[in-house]
Amino acid sequence: MLSLKEIASVTLILFAVIDIIGSIPIIINLRQREGKIESEKATIVSGVLMIAFLFLGQSILKLFGLDFESFAMAGAIIIFLIGLEMILGKDFFHTDPESKSGSIVPLAFPLIVGAGTMTTLLSLRAAYSLPNILVGIVLNLVFVYIVLKSSSWIERKLGKEGANVLRKVFGIILLAIAIKLFKTNL
Repeated sequence: MLSLKEIASVTLILFAVIDIIGSIPIIINLRQREGKIESEKATIVSGVLMIAFLFLGQSILKLFGLDFESFAMAGAIIIFLIGLEMILGKDFFHTDPESKSGSIVPLAFPLIVGAGTMTTLLSLRAAYSLPNILVGIVLNLVFVYIVLKSSSWIERKLGKEGANVLRKVFGIILLAIAIKLFKTNL
């Protein structure tokens, strides 16, 4: 049964973990590098990944003999590399030249749906009812879509220098998050 309290809790927890607001500098960087962000594609892929992991996550990890710590370490490496990209201005993630879009990698995965989001979904599954989790996922995806769709407007409001400063600051924050994940999961 749907519960407004559970939906609000799930939505806020996922909002904090996904942190699409904190990802704005990365989104702007991707848009500048790739020429466009396919908001619909990134949102749909993110939704499919979240829902699939909600239902199959534990089985998938067990199938490969992985534990949460190993999964989190892999996510930490990706986050670390994205942080380095932002600070150093070097590209570590090269996309297919034909597609000209980083909408799936690294945007949908691992930025929106990374190790933190996936493990959080498994934890939420143990604490909340499935319909409330699904509504929380959809509400977060709506917000993600709005942020992705308005990334060029956000960039114009920040200006080139503002975007550069924000990119460097969040690059350092991403490096710190990656190092924390390393330390926590050693």
